[in-house]
Amino acid sequence: MVLIAIQIAADKFQPFLYWATIVTSTTAGTTMADFADRSLGIGYAGGSSLLFVCLMAVLGLWYWSLGSISVATVGTPKVEASYCAAITLSQTLGTALGDWTADDTGLGYEGGALVFAAGLAALAAAYYWTSVSRVFLFWAAFILSRPLGATVGDFLDKPVSDGGLALSRPLASAVIAAFIVACLLVLPQKAGEHPSRS
Repeated sequence: MVLIAIQIAADKFQPFLYWATIVTSTTAGTTMADFADRSLGIGYAGGSSLLFVCLMAVLGLWYWSLGSISVATVGTPKVEASYCAAITLSQTLGTALGDWTADDTGLGYEGGALVFAAGLAALAAAYYWTSVSRVFLFWAAFILSRPLGATVGDFLDKPVSDGGLALSRPLASAVIAAFIVACLLVLPQKAGEHPSRS
């Protein structure tokens, strides 16, 4: 919550702050997904369904109150708060989907990762070769990127007997963190000010 508040209060786009907020929302999402899946006793499919309804409710309220759920409109604290709520629920839903696909369908971690990678490839193809709504494609890609990350993460640290590589959790986290930092350093980051504050 602290990073989200700092992110909302920031006057300019700061790549490391933004991605730190995304990473912490991923961690919060994992905890919330485990609560929905396990503590509520409704399983991965039930947890995924519940989280999907919650995400659709947040996106619906955002659209109803502001007229758009495009990330291009994120320019005020109110819109950014809606965006942060939506990405946290998207992360949570993605975690539940990743667990459900890897554990309940028999696909395992590698199979689950391939399914979500294929889904992202299909969305990329739709972006380049169709006129499907870019807003829909963004949210669909955002949701699918999380179960891909979850299944890859599980593949790195789960025991070999369960289909993983049995890396320690700190080592697996370090591998993923190094990948994220490398992407931040290599890939261009779009800087700018909130339109309402420029």
